[in-house]
Order: sequence, then structure tokens, then C-alpha cells
Amino acid sequence: MEQDYIKLIFGLKLKQIRTDRELSLFGLSKLSGLSKSYLNEIEKGKKYPKPDKIASLSEHLDVPYDEMVSLKLDKNLAPIGEILQSKLLKEIPLELFGIQESTMIDIISNAPSKVTAFISTIIEIAKNYNFSKESFYLASVRSFQEANNNYFDDLELSVLAFAKTYHVDLKQSLKSKELEDILIEEYGYTINTSELASHTELDNLRSVFIPKTKTLLLAKHIDDAQKTFIYAKEIAYNYLEISERLYTFSWIKFENFDQVLNNFYASYFAGALIIPRARLVSDLKTLFSKKSFKTKDFERVISNYNASPESIYHRLTNILPKDFNLNSLFFLRFSHQKGNNNFELNKELHLSKQQSPHANETDEHYCRRWVSLKVIDRISRTNNLHEFDVQISNYPNEDKSYLVLSSATADPFVSDRYRSVSIGILINNQFNRKVAFAKSRSITTVQVGVTCERCAIKECYVRQAKPVFITSKLKDEKIADVVNQLQEKYGK
Repeated sequence: MEQDYIKLIFGLKLKQIRTDRELSLFGLSKLSGLSKSYLNEIEKGKKYPKPDKIASLSEHLDVPYDEMVSLKLDKNLAPIGEILQSKLLKEIPLELFGIQESTMIDIISNAPSKVTAFISTIIEIAKNYNFSKESFYLASVRSFQEANNNYFDDLELSVLAFAKTYHVDLKQSLKSKELEDILIEEYGYTINTSELASHTELDNLRSVFIPKTKTLLLAKHIDDAQKTFIYAKEIAYNYLEISERLYTFSWIKFENFDQVLNNFYASYFAGALIIPRARLVSDLKTLFSKKSFKTKDFERVISNYNASPESIYHRLTNILPKDFNLNSLFFLRFSHQKGNNNFELNKELHLSKQQSPHANETDEHYCRRWVSLKVIDRISRTNNLHEFDVQISNYPNEDKSYLVLSSATADPFVSDRYRSVSIGILINNQFNRKVAFAKSRSITTVQVGVTCERCAIKECYVRQAKPVFITSKLKDEKIADVVNQLQEKYGK
């Protein structure tokens, strides 16, 4: 363990022993002969006493020397020990969130019992929801994105600088061949499109990078848009001089937080290169100037770029907050296996906390009125290449409405599996000012819930489960009402 954490653990133990003995710092100072300020520094984890001073504390507190210096903590402090020994605070760049590690340590040392209770709760929740370290890292990156409205100017500027250096015309649709030439000529890559096909275990992977020989193994069945994105990510790793990275796409596992964060940076760079900001802003202004929404107008925006619908929807979460001040939005990606009644939410981003469906963690049923699920169900029955739909989703319980755009495509790697991506934009005064078709009747308005179990919509023909939480709440309210009546009747 690092010396800072050894100091902190010793300080936590000393403070716990002192408070168990009902001693103040002044009292321990008189007892041990060590100054109050020195003891305070030890308890805060800023200093580690020399052996003779530990021996003095051991003697006066009646605690064996070996127990004093042991890194083993009792059950009350054990969760804090787990966090410290895991080096989680070191792996997560707290400075990204404006937090200093020293601040975290001060919080822990000043209120160990309360912090321990909080950490224990988090650990217990993580166990119940099968929450892995990778999940924690991904949630941290997602929070980082949300805190910055998912827009990073330094990466946008890096893309512009790269395009200028390599004479990449951002006004034209980018093809994979142009990026492949840069990887080969500038960065010494070897591209192999046959090796992965001979390993059935790797059917779900699109690429594997071998750093020692700079060999990029590509899956045969990816289209040019997918290939372009992979090449753009590889360029990002090289151009941004990122060494701590993942070597497979899609990822298999993360070794540390830097890999997760750098994977996000490379993906952001790739999206900004393939879907340039200036072009997309221009396309959106044209779309938003229309008095009535037409599907072909939005599909024309998608077709302007050599990118998957998912990449374009992701890019919208960068551009809409920055250039249109539409900050209250969400992105969702669902997967669905044909013949199965389950819809899995496997990627989400919320730039406002108002609409956040996490209910599949508790085996609830997402609202089948969502356009996200309608398009994925439709494509599973039609086998079309692309299904698109739009609706205004009104959440009566929250008194909020969202314009939701959704696209569905087949999963190229899994037979009879489909996925949809959606972006929802809160309809408010800002939206009404920016979007000419905001009040057009060309878009259907649908009353929706989050999950069937929590939905109060009556006579819903697509309901998958009874509204058990609503029923339980109403029952509790009736019980409380009767109790209040009894209080009034017999309390006089």
C-alpha cells in the first residue's frame, strides 16, 4: 500500500481507540507526552509516528504494539480499509470532478463512522445489483460527461488541428480508405482483415490491436461506417498520444480507470472527426427551421455522414447543449432478441436528471409506449435495414414532455438481435424558441410511463405488468388517512 494510505489507516485506528477510551486529544497528549498538534496530525493521516512513539501510545492506551501497526481494521472501519487498499481513490482522477484526494481523506478521517456507514451501503447496493468495478468506472465517466454537458472543447480543437495537419476535408463525408492510409503511412500500422474470421470465439469483436507490431485485426463483416469509426479511434490514440488504452473493440474488460476514460476520449475524437461540428450544426439549423417535421428531413441528416445512427445520435448529445442550449436531454440504447419479450437498456446518458429509467435492475418492465421500443419491435418483424420514428412522450406524473427521435438497426454480430438508439429533448421555452416545428401537429403525442409497475395510465393495451407500486402507494395513503381520522376522533 502507498505510504499515504498507511498513515491514514494508522490515524483512523488511533482516533477510534482514543474515542473508545473517551479521551480527548488533550487527554491523550497528557497521557502519552506527545503534543496535541502532533497527535492531531497523526489522526488526520498526515504523519506516521516513529517506533518509540508508537510504543508509548501502545503502552498508555493498553493496546498491543502489533495491533497498533497492523493494517487490519475492525468491522466498523473495514469498508474504508477496502476502499483504501483497492486504490480506488488513486485510480479515479478525482480532479476531473473538482475534488482533491486530500479532501476525500479529510472527510474520511473527520467522520469515519458516518463515512463507513455510507461506504457499507454503497458496497451492499453494489452486491445486490451485481455492480462490478467496470460498472463503477463507466458510471464515473458518465457522470463526468453529464457534468460537462458532454462537450469537450479541447477534443473538438484537436480534431480541427488533426484535419488541418493531414488535409482532411471536414466538409466532405469521410471514408475509411483515407484514414487507413494515415494509419499505415504515418503511424506504421498493418491492417489484417482475415485473422479474426478464423477464431469463432471472437465473433462479437470488431477489432483487436496488437501493440508490439502495430497490427490491427478487423472483422470481415463490418461495413465502411464501422471501419471508419475504428480507424478514427486508432488515430485518436496515436494523435492524442494515449498509451493507457483498450486493445479490443468492443471492450472485453478494463484494467484501470484511465483505460475507461481514454476509451471515451478516443470515441469522442472519432465522432467529432467523422461528424464534424460545423456541418452538423448547419444541418440541424436547417432541420429546426422547418415548420413541420418530416421523417425524410431527419433521415437526410443521418445520410450526410459515413456513420452509424448510434454515432450520430451520440454526436447530437455533444452539439445540442453547446450550440443550441438544449441541455435537458437523454440518450438511450436498447437491445432486443427476436422472439424474446425482454428489452435491455445497455447504454444511457442523462444531461438532466429528470428522466432516468433504471428499472430493469429491479426486473421491471419498461413502458411499451416508448418509441425506443416501438422501432426495435417493428424492425424485428420487418427485417428492414433501418426503422425510424418520432413522438412526443408526455410523462403525466412528472408534468414533462420530450421530443424523442429513435432509430433501430439489426445487430451485425448476433443473429436475430436488434438495437435501437434514441435521443429525447425536453420540450420547454428554449426548445420552442429554437425549433420551428415544436408546436406542429405532425408529431404524435403519447402518454407514457417509466415502467408498467409504476405507471398509472388506465386501460393500457400494451401493459406488461400490474401497477403494483401505484396500488401499494394508494393502499398506504388510505391507511394513513384512516389513522389521521382516528387521531382526530380520539385526540380531542
